[in-house]
Amino acid sequence: MAWALLILGGCFEVGFTTCLRYVDGFRNIPWTFGFLASVALSMGLLELASRSIPMGTAYAVWGGIGALGTVIVGMIWFGEPFTLVRSLLILGVVGCIAGLKLTAH
Repeated sequence: MAWALLILGGCFEVGFTTCLRYVDGFRNIPWTFGFLASVALSMGLLELASRSIPMGTAYAVWGGIGALGTVIVGMIWFGEPFTLVRSLLILGVVGCIAGLKLTAH
């Protein structure tokens, strides 16, 4: 269950980074509320997961999911470059996240 919470928290991290693109100095109220809600949920889920998963592992996986998801959102919705090198680096992040999960006690 802790791993599911951690993955969901990582997804909300992607949500707050995506919202951050639109908050416009926190003047765009709907996006600001989306940002704040996503941050609260993401951090709350990370805290819950870290009760069962070692903190270093939980934080690395949470951050990796957020980084990976944010890169993918950037490429799909915001026209950021999709290159072979970026794709290989993304696969490296996925491999590291999987490795951390497999080695967690």
